[in-house]
Amino acid sequence: MSDTPTTVANRSEIIFLYDAEDCNPNGNPLSANNKPRVDETTGEAVVTDVRLKRYLRDQLDDDEFGIYIRNPSKAPYENVPTRDGLFKNVTDLNEDDVEEMEGGDAATAFLNNATDVRYFGATCSFSQDFQELLGDGFPGQFIGPVQFEHARSLHTVATKTESKQLSTVVASEEGDQQGTFATDNRLEYAFIRFHGVVNEVAAKDTHLSEDDVARLDSLSWRALKNQTLTRSKAGHQPRLYIRVEYKTDEYHNGRLDDGISLDSELSKADTELRNITDTVLNVDAFLDEVEHEAEHIETIHLKADRHLQIALDGTAKGPDAFINELTTTVGEDKVNEIDVYGTDE
Repeated sequence: MSDTPTTVANRSEIIFLYDAEDCNPNGNPLSANNKPRVDETTGEAVVTDVRLKRYLRDQLDDDEFGIYIRNPSKAPYENVPTRDGLFKNVTDLNEDDVEEMEGGDAATAFLNNATDVRYFGATCSFSQDFQELLGDGFPGQFIGPVQFEHARSLHTVATKTESKQLSTVVASEEGDQQGTFATDNRLEYAFIRFHGVVNEVAAKDTHLSEDDVARLDSLSWRALKNQTLTRSKAGHQPRLYIRVEYKTDEYHNGRLDDGISLDSELSKADTELRNITDTVLNVDAFLDEVEHEAEHIETIHLKADRHLQIALDGTAKGPDAFINELTTTVGEDKVNEIDVYGTDE
């Protein structure tokens, strides 16, 4: 698999910011009542990479791409299948089909159909019989070339004081009723920052293509719009997506996200934040790093929400001013504004 050619030539570094208003950005199922994940020391909200990848997988599923790890609520299965069954579902291959394949053909068929594995990798712990059928050309694990760190909010978060008590009543066959009670835990507001990397070296093993990487730009934005419409997640909005594509020298900065923070003078105090109008981003350090890295940068792909406010010259300005500043810093030919929905609007 390592010798399989790939069209991904360049490494990319991703910064993705979104906010969550009056909701639970990432509940902890091991806590009481699925409380939002919050760092006890810093008071910052925490969102795992698994949560973001679930949004992305669900959007791929809605877009009718093949998914290996499907959301049980979306998958039309009566019972959750085994990993053997997941392979058969995504490839539409049975034992006889696999037996007729040679070498790594089964792995190639799997990766061609399992779009999420091309991005994020997967552990393929099949049954012994099925693994023997697949042969040595099918590895036990694919390392995903697209990886995200756990995200944190740019500020200390406040838990809603008006938590609601939820109750459910279910009638048994005998007509008896049983009820359960739970607390609806939410945060007032969280401006969340993810950092990720697309590794062109690891892309060889999962057949990640240039088209896959380009799709990730619009996928991330649309996933946050479309996959957060449930009761506990309603209130999410994507605000800023940046993918810095480097030149072909296996290089990336690694900490560009540190250069984006809340402007302490132009934003409201942490505990007073309630929506996007209360925030202003400070991007001075980001622009300095981008200017320093300009010789390594191929293209900066970005999408900014029109409600975003960014501090430039001590004044809160809109996203167009930020894009103009970025263009001035690295050159117009290196800035690509992403058309998320495939239109010119």
